[in-house]
Amino acid sequence: MPDLDFACLGADADRFAIGPTINVHVRITETTGASIHGLALRCQLRVEPVRRGYNDDEGERLSDLFGERSRWGDTLKPLQFAFVSLMVPGFTDSTDVVLQIPCSYDVDVAAHKYLYALEQGTVPLLLLFSGTMFTTGPAGIAVFPVPWHKEARLDLPVAVWRSAMEQHFPGTAWLRLSRERFDALYLYRSRHGLTGWDDTVDRLLKEADE
Repeated sequence: MPDLDFACLGADADRFAIGPTINVHVRITETTGASIHGLALRCQLRVEPVRRGYNDDEGERLSDLFGERSRWGDTLKPLQFAFVSLMVPGFTDSTDVVLQIPCSYDVDVAAHKYLYALEQGTVPLLLLFSGTMFTTGPAGIAVFPVPWHKEARLDLPVAVWRSAMEQHFPGTAWLRLSRERFDALYLYRSRHGLTGWDDTVDRLLKEADE
């Protein structure tokens, strides 16, 4: 039975993607000498918050996810980040592939809220692999599963995530509102002849302080 090992080689922001995307570079090595005719690969990415430290500002922003620091021993649980699939062409010995990870500014999703809260350092990721291997058997083509215990770790630089977001949303962030709230805000902007959303929010904040 063929056997595969996975190792992360690094990551970078995809400059040509239509949306914020991080390229994760992975090396796949076949360890028994078998030739792989094709690989239907699936990868689940999880954030492992317990694997890094946090400064005071990051801790304050993360309180919405994990509560007060005194509780973090119990609340720093893994967060689901992404699930991607990839068809890998046949290879012998090893091959390098790129997993394209879509990113979002939707801070109502736990993993993206976590990423937005970080200022520096790295994002501790665990990559869990599964899928199907196609190789040669006694009767021709043989099919084997990728064992569920196959995994790799990646310390993704926060700067890479920020670069991916800045390429598509330079100097901006997104705020999701209910349709009712958006309609009311849009009407307020129109009534007061405001030219942009920043002006609208600035005026509302000023009125709230008066």
